[in-house]
Amino acid sequence: MTQSIPISCSTVEVRVHNRQVPTPENLPNHDLVLRCQSGLRPDRMAFAELMRRYGSHVDRLLYHLAPDWQDRADLAQEVWIRVYRNIKRLQEPVKFRGWLGRIATNLFYDELRKRKRVSPPLSLDARRTLEDGDMDWEIATDDPGPFDDLTTREFYEQLHQAIAELPEAFRTTIVLREIEGMAYEEIAEITGVSLGTVKSRIARARSRLQSQLQKYLDDR
Repeated sequence: MTQSIPISCSTVEVRVHNRQVPTPENLPNHDLVLRCQSGLRPDRMAFAELMRRYGSHVDRLLYHLAPDWQDRADLAQEVWIRVYRNIKRLQEPVKFRGWLGRIATNLFYDELRKRKRVSPPLSLDARRTLEDGDMDWEIATDDPGPFDDLTTREFYEQLHQAIAELPEAFRTTIVLREIEGMAYEEIAEITGVSLGTVKSRIARARSRLQSQLQKYLDDR
């Protein structure tokens, strides 16, 4: 005789409810992006987690691009609005950070074109022989490590100040290269200038920074 084993609906419900569903805080960036792309609108919790993880990155990028702009917070907000509206277009979720950086940079350029600059643009056509090698310093984050001494902190403060004082075109290219890590071709596409001009601007920006920070570089 075959005996049936009764299974109550409550037992099934308990097992379903006890199943652990990963929260956004426990998901990798790739999965967060996929969650934002799966529905008609981006998943709010997943999107909020992306903002939490990359908010300081956007703020730092805009700070270096536009240190004298008082409305950087508004620009950062607009960056995330654009991300929210266009995240479904991102074909490679693993490249979210670079895509986010390009959105922030393009927004900066959109705003820059709207603002009338009273100072004449610099001529970048003058020939100058410079090596296009990497600098032997790194851009500091806003959170210095516990072992940073006074000299190192002073160096990075001077570095940030020196970057802020660079001409607009120089500052933009050096930030995109050294902070965002973009390829020369990407920078040329974003800034709308030739590859040769990008390389020239980066080399000349590096030369200016090295000149201003030589005292600190000699001590390192």
